[in-house]
Amino acid sequence: EGEGEGGGGGSAHSSILCSGSLKYSRGMANVSSRERIEFMMSSRGFIPEKASERNSMRACKLTALLDPWWLQICSKVLLLLLIVVLPGRCIAGASSHQPKNVNVGLRAKWSSTPLLLEAGELLAKHKEALFWSLVEQWHTQEFQALTSEKECFDRILALGKSILNGPLESVFHFSLLLRSASPKIVLYRQLAQESLFRYGLLFDRGYSDRTDFLESPVEIAEQIGDLDRWSVTQNPSAPQGQCCWVDVGTHIVVDNTDLFPWLDSVKEKKLAMQDIEIFDFDHIYPGSSTASYIAILYGSYGTACFQKFHSVLVQASRQGIVKYAFRPVLLSGCEGKADKCALIGAGGVLNLAGYGVELALKNMEYKTIDDSEVKKGDIHDDGRTDDFSQEVRGFIFSKLLERKPELAAELMTFRDNLLSSGVSDTMNVWELKDLGYQAAQRIIDAGDPLQLMQEISQNFPNLVSSLSRMKLNKTIKEEIAANQRMVAPGRNLLALNGALVNLDNFDLYSLIDLVDGELSLADSISKSKVPSMYIKKLMQIPDPPEKSSVRLDFRSDHVHYLNNLEEDHIYRRWRSNLNELLMPVFPGQLRYIRKNLYHAVYVIDPASPAGLKVVETIMYYYANNVPMRFGLILFSSKICKHVVGSGGELPVVTSEEEQHQDLSSLAIRLFLFMKDNYGIQSAFQFLNSVNDVRGGDIAGQEDDPIETTHLEEAFIDNLKSRAKSPAQEILLKLEKGADYKEQAIQSTLFVYKLGLSHMHPCLLMNGLVYGPSQVQSGALTAMNEELPKIQEGVYHGHINSQTDILDKFLKESGHRRYNLQIIEGNKEEQKHVSLSDAVTEEGSVFSRLHFLHSPGTDYDVKPITHLIVLNLFEPCGFQLLKQAIRYLTDGSDKGRVGFMFNIPAVSVTVSASQNAVLIKFISAALASPGSQSRILPFLQKLISWYEAHSHLFDGGEVNIADIIGNMTSLATVMGVKLVIPDSKFAELWTMERVVEDTSEEVDFLTSQLGIKPGDNAVITNGKVFLQKNDEFFVAEDFLLLESVEYEQRVKAVEQIIERVQWDGIDPDDLTSEFLSTAVMAITSAMALRSRSSDIAHFAMLNTDHSAIVQVVENASIHVDAVIDPLSSTGQKLSPLLLILQKWFQPSMRILLNPMNSLADLPLKNFYRFVVPDKDQFQGDGGLATPIALFLNMPAARTLTLNVDVPETWLVEPVEAVHDLDNLVLETLENARTMYAVYELEAIVLTGHCFERNNDPPRGLQLRLGTNLQSHMVDTIVMANLGYWQLKAAPGVWSLGLVSGKSTELYTLCGSGGSSEDEPGTKRVVIKDLRGELVRLEVCKKRGKENDKLLGSDEETEDEAYDESKEKSGWNKNILKWASGLLGSNKQSHGAVVQENLGNKLVGRHGMMINIFSIASGHVYERFLKIMMLSVLKNTRRPVKFWFIKNYLSPKFKEFIPHMAKEYGFEYDLITYKWPTWLHKQTEKQRIIWAYKILFLDVIFPLSLKKVIFVDADQVVRADMGELYDMDLRGRPYAYTPFCDNNKEMDGYRFWNQGFWKDHLRGKPYHISALYVVDLAKFRHKAAGDTLRVIYETLSKDPGSLANLDQDLPNYSQHMVPIYSLPQEWLWCESWCGNGTKSKAKTIDLCNNPMTKEPKLHGARRIVAEWPALDDEARQLTARIFGEEVDLNFSGKLDQSDIELPDVETAAEL
Repeated sequence: EGEGEGGGGGSAHSSILCSGSLKYSRGMANVSSRERIEFMMSSRGFIPEKASERNSMRACKLTALLDPWWLQICSKVLLLLLIVVLPGRCIAGASSHQPKNVNVGLRAKWSSTPLLLEAGELLAKHKEALFWSLVEQWHTQEFQALTSEKECFDRILALGKSILNGPLESVFHFSLLLRSASPKIVLYRQLAQESLFRYGLLFDRGYSDRTDFLESPVEIAEQIGDLDRWSVTQNPSAPQGQCCWVDVGTHIVVDNTDLFPWLDSVKEKKLAMQDIEIFDFDHIYPGSSTASYIAILYGSYGTACFQKFHSVLVQASRQGIVKYAFRPVLLSGCEGKADKCALIGAGGVLNLAGYGVELALKNMEYKTIDDSEVKKGDIHDDGRTDDFSQEVRGFIFSKLLERKPELAAELMTFRDNLLSSGVSDTMNVWELKDLGYQAAQRIIDAGDPLQLMQEISQNFPNLVSSLSRMKLNKTIKEEIAANQRMVAPGRNLLALNGALVNLDNFDLYSLIDLVDGELSLADSISKSKVPSMYIKKLMQIPDPPEKSSVRLDFRSDHVHYLNNLEEDHIYRRWRSNLNELLMPVFPGQLRYIRKNLYHAVYVIDPASPAGLKVVETIMYYYANNVPMRFGLILFSSKICKHVVGSGGELPVVTSEEEQHQDLSSLAIRLFLFMKDNYGIQSAFQFLNSVNDVRGGDIAGQEDDPIETTHLEEAFIDNLKSRAKSPAQEILLKLEKGADYKEQAIQSTLFVYKLGLSHMHPCLLMNGLVYGPSQVQSGALTAMNEELPKIQEGVYHGHINSQTDILDKFLKESGHRRYNLQIIEGNKEEQKHVSLSDAVTEEGSVFSRLHFLHSPGTDYDVKPITHLIVLNLFEPCGFQLLKQAIRYLTDGSDKGRVGFMFNIPAVSVTVSASQNAVLIKFISAALASPGSQSRILPFLQKLISWYEAHSHLFDGGEVNIADIIGNMTSLATVMGVKLVIPDSKFAELWTMERVVEDTSEEVDFLTSQLGIKPGDNAVITNGKVFLQKNDEFFVAEDFLLLESVEYEQRVKAVEQIIERVQWDGIDPDDLTSEFLSTAVMAITSAMALRSRSSDIAHFAMLNTDHSAIVQVVENASIHVDAVIDPLSSTGQKLSPLLLILQKWFQPSMRILLNPMNSLADLPLKNFYRFVVPDKDQFQGDGGLATPIALFLNMPAARTLTLNVDVPETWLVEPVEAVHDLDNLVLETLENARTMYAVYELEAIVLTGHCFERNNDPPRGLQLRLGTNLQSHMVDTIVMANLGYWQLKAAPGVWSLGLVSGKSTELYTLCGSGGSSEDEPGTKRVVIKDLRGELVRLEVCKKRGKENDKLLGSDEETEDEAYDESKEKSGWNKNILKWASGLLGSNKQSHGAVVQENLGNKLVGRHGMMINIFSIASGHVYERFLKIMMLSVLKNTRRPVKFWFIKNYLSPKFKEFIPHMAKEYGFEYDLITYKWPTWLHKQTEKQRIIWAYKILFLDVIFPLSLKKVIFVDADQVVRADMGELYDMDLRGRPYAYTPFCDNNKEMDGYRFWNQGFWKDHLRGKPYHISALYVVDLAKFRHKAAGDTLRVIYETLSKDPGSLANLDQDLPNYSQHMVPIYSLPQEWLWCESWCGNGTKSKAKTIDLCNNPMTKEPKLHGARRIVAEWPALDDEARQLTARIFGEEVDLNFSGKLDQSDIELPDVETAAEL
């Protein structure tokens, strides 16, 4: 803004910002008004003289008030241009021109939830205390003055923000608008339903005093019949109008006064144990976590009943009487009893956001538009969708109309002209070449580049002509080209604070979670008083890789090497040139290089059968010159057991008899004798002979135990030819003497310290550990896995002929101990807690902790903090205490240890009292003043004394006073002053007093760290390791833990903290303890982030001319991105970046990376991303609906509407009048807007099932259910990554194995596993819209290790299928498929078949025939009805149809139940979400084809054994029972070969020539329009896995699988054999001659590549019965929907049949 230099003399308040970088400036003051207008327009591709040719216009956005003189000139010139250049087109037609719009919404399956309750869940997500703050503060609010929903929303928002009070306020605000917490409230609804159902109150049949459970299966089944099977579509009704109740495990309390008697019984301990469960997500009132009895309150804050119950339970929980849990739910019928602001958002439809919608321009070749449809608009159409505030080609007309209302008519005419400009989807090649660069230049030059990038990517067909005429700036092109030397053209990358985001399954909800995590971390770091400039550096630290290569440093004299490739004479002829490793070889060929590249060292017990098998394997490899260096580490299992039992100490000297019985120790001593006296090869030969002597190579004797005679005989046999003395004398001397005994013990102790005592035998390949199951055949596999690392080192020069490979690898990543829990813990199963709040909170338990250090390191900074959580009443707790002290005593310069006591409320016993004394002395010692150097030795002596006298304590031979006296004397002697009060001496040492004194610690551990009372644990910088009595950390584990955590998570943080220039902190406070605590707090907070460990070096790229750079000082989030704006990924990323910019103000560095040369238009669609508006309220104050709005779409073009939803969503259209596949907006006629509504049908639960050290258990059957129904849906595990998928909804689910062969062979193990005797289940909680990814580990049952779940791979393709075997192996009692998914009460749909249904059907008897089909679009649904009628009229047996639900129109889904009732068939709607790991198809038609073949094994319920696929455009003339019963000769499926008797089509039979002829090798090429699938055999042979592997390989080549559903099974028939059906089962005119038509059992309307005749035209001509069937279907449809129908219509040919195009690109071509 500034003063004008030209005429008028006034101030010009104008600023014209152009996307093309045109700015209004003083330099143009002397240019005429017309010239300025023309220059402005030409810069946007609008030249008046050529306007009639291009009919397109792009102008500058007006962002400020225009000067009156300028606006007058501008409006007149624009009007003149419109009148002169576009005569009659706009002005004359303005009144009749109606822009066509598309309005798309998506709603949840469940009814909307209250925003107030959602706000509470959002606060609880950050900290549980924040939730209770909202609960307490809400009831102090006044609502009388609030009159609208908006005012209530603002009150909720303000209260939530005041509680958060920090950088997370914006996340809270956006998440509340996004309704992301609604699924959590739905989860509580499910639990409320189960609570009411448990006591017979769910159906409101009156409350009785019954306290018994519904245990009768009949009773449960009867009530479940009334219950919504998915527990989410309905909100349960309040029992007897009571909106709140308390579940106490035996009954429910609906009146708060009835709660007092129960509480009195709890106080008096008169109640039995409760059968009630608390979950991690439950809201537990602070301070009540340790109470024994539980009371769960259901209700909603904002209601009077809640306040009454809440006050009673709060008081009881503060007194320690009960554990008070709250589950917020506002029941149906309680709306009148809640505060008006507590009702905001409740009830009605929940409209979702966070998804994309596209309108794709279709390439038309064949006609698929239904000519029978009545052209009409939506009945609720209105003009509200004309949003003048939206930008139209650069103009915001709401502002223009506001400023110049007198020009409204002219402005609206101009707007209509802009909106109706032509859409381009084809261009000349020379116009396309630099289109990507031109788009990038337009974006970079814009005033708001992110907004323009979204405009271009989402409306590209409208803007492509303008972009192609831009003059290209070579500087931008050169910089982009330079960057593309490091980043592939067209690649898209996104990183938040340095961590790359996986864009394949990225969505808005993932983005908000990432932002939430980053802002939470920044807030936590700031609480540690770290200056802001260092916070950014800490935030950029990458997460540790999920799979890091950790090696075990086994270098020691205890390793006995058999050979040395570098020195042994037998390898002298081998070459030593390492470059040969880089030369290609045949698969499986070994490289014989004279270098110790592979050190295969086995750890074995030489007196075990498994150990001797390993020796046999080594000798075999050695004899065959396998290029490895072989070695052994020997140990005694018996000695090792003693070492483990004593906590790592050497065993006491045992009796001679016991030593003699230790065969392992004897074998080691004999081995060492042979090695020392006769060489290493003789020693190995001795062990190998032991196996020969015992008959280890004889079948049936492999696992026979080793006996003393076996060792003696083998030793004598190997010694008698070498020794000068008699072999028997030497043997006797060794057995009776002490020679080599110490070496055997030390070797065993070495194995124990390595952590391998429980993993024998095992293999160490250059330090990489391979378990017992991989030992026998693992050496060659391990060598192949190690080869790439060695090759990489040789290639880069890091490895040469002088390099010691083993030394190099172990120095880089070697550890002195191996512990799976520490080294290879799965990230999903690891538990982390943040200690940041505990550190910064004043007066917290943590602030009173005292830490112990290794001697001499008290004042050093310790980056590693071990919190040892102890329950000394468990053996594990005492051992953990002992080992932690030994860890410090042995010496640690990086670690410190703090103890917290986790004592449950247990009954007092003699031993308990003595342990209480120990606890009090340890606590007193830790708190004692003076030198810390004395405390550690005192504790060590105290533990030793206590351990030595423990047997006396148990016998009651020592009283408490003596124990106290001895411990006090010990403290005095060692100079430790214990602060112990003398008052009430006797009470001080009681168990009750100890429980009372430690209760605060227990509550802290339970409520803030999630550790149950009585558990023992180690928490290292926030990482939690639960300890067990039989498996606990020893001192060596603490050293390993320190090393691993320091290298992976802590080192980078410590280095930054060391350099921090602290502000506002007294230098005296910057102690080593302060810095150690800061490192601990920061690393524990960082561990909670859920993000990728992958990083990219964006700083290497140039950003001067081709990047959008926005720097925000002290921003907590930094966004780096590389984007191709003209890509489908760019369409999705641009709105997400705008959200980040608008809501969270990050720093941004966005590099544009378009394709460097285009041969076709990169985008052929319009795209909208649905996000909630910041002002989410309508003019009347009500909540607005987030929608995708497309303004003025091309009316004459055929469009396809698709929704782009998060990977875990399954959605379906539920409201749409028009054909969403073939949308022609001109059919709306006078209506302006086409409406469509989708519904979230299910949230997909996915996972990977694995068996440790084995391939995924393919074919394993899984089920999913709830407490009310344990088996609701089922599936099988794929061999592909062990992937499985089940449809679920928000709630608590039970995942388990299906009874049958799966439970016979397997059981769940690991986290959430089960016992050996019971299959068990794994709990899965879905509480948000992101679903859940579950890792499911299974284990073979004992004795079933060699049994196979599926048939042998060696079965021949002609082997007949044994159905009896199948029945015995697969479950026979699987429940039917839950077809309604989130809403159906029936497992299958349709009426029971009657004996007489008028003239339409006769009685149907026999086995059900299952017909599978798929249709998309109204015309194919019309074909589908005809196909169904033809099946029903010719088939005598009951029929059930199965349809892919995803693609059916709402109208068809509404129609099919009526048709089922009319004709007496059953039907089911099925679906399957495309797996993220499987190569995706982008075209809708190809996706549909893929669903026909790729998921046959998993899309149907396991109870379905056979199905027939019939194309929708097929007419059936035979009884399908004949085909259903056909013997497929052991093949999994059967197809009909293509006809070859229509000679006119010989030129189109591609399978008779070239590649296909060679590949088929005489086998026929089959048509995919009709096929039979033996699902039992298909699953049994894992055919689906094979097909998916082949598809994944071929589909990445765009030239492969042109006809996906047809090419794939034909290509794969050498691996998945096809049974060829008789030719008469499928006839089509295109390929078959008319001579065989009379025998045809089905007729398919194949597309004819020669004539391209429309199918509707061909159907009437080819199939005689088709018009009658069509008439019958149309009459039924008209009767159901109350429409009129022309009964003669089907016999006529409409001209549109020929002229209208067809989108179908059929598989048959």
